[in-house]
Amino acid sequence: MYIANKYWNNYIGDTDDSLTLVEYLASKNKKEICLKEIFSDIGLDRLNGNFRQNKESLTVTLNNIEETDCCVSVEFYYAINVIIDIAALLLECKVNGSVDLRELLDYDLETDLPNICIIATQEEYEIINKALRDFIFEPHAYNIIGIEGETLETAKICKKLIEELY
Repeated sequence: MYIANKYWNNYIGDTDDSLTLVEYLASKNKKEICLKEIFSDIGLDRLNGNFRQNKESLTVTLNNIEETDCCVSVEFYYAINVIIDIAALLLECKVNGSVDLRELLDYDLETDLPNICIIATQEEYEIINKALRDFIFEPHAYNIIGIEGETLETAKICKKLIEELY
């Protein structure tokens, strides 16, 4: 997996929001997922491109990956974390055509997961690009709880991610 050593679990893909995103994608049980659907399901579309400090709750209902008749609602804490993770997943799709979700999970599943491909329009790529650039130039405006150095390091890594994705 292209993003595994370069980005994922290197300030990208290592938050609670990252795990929730991967579980959400796995629960869709689809091989192709439109970015519009992801934005709509999570509530990112309601933020109108302002991913700094969401006051609205970003929640999604997950179908339990291993039990088909069980659902749970989960919350995303920081919209920008989801945007950054999606950018990395889009890069993986660009390089390899799909993402193996099993490789992104911290635990083993007894059920099979399809490799997924996230489909994005040019307009959606521009939304991601704009959000990442804003984060790079104003990382503290996102009020992400954590160590200041981690936020700055994440911004540096996002700059490299943008260069490869765009």
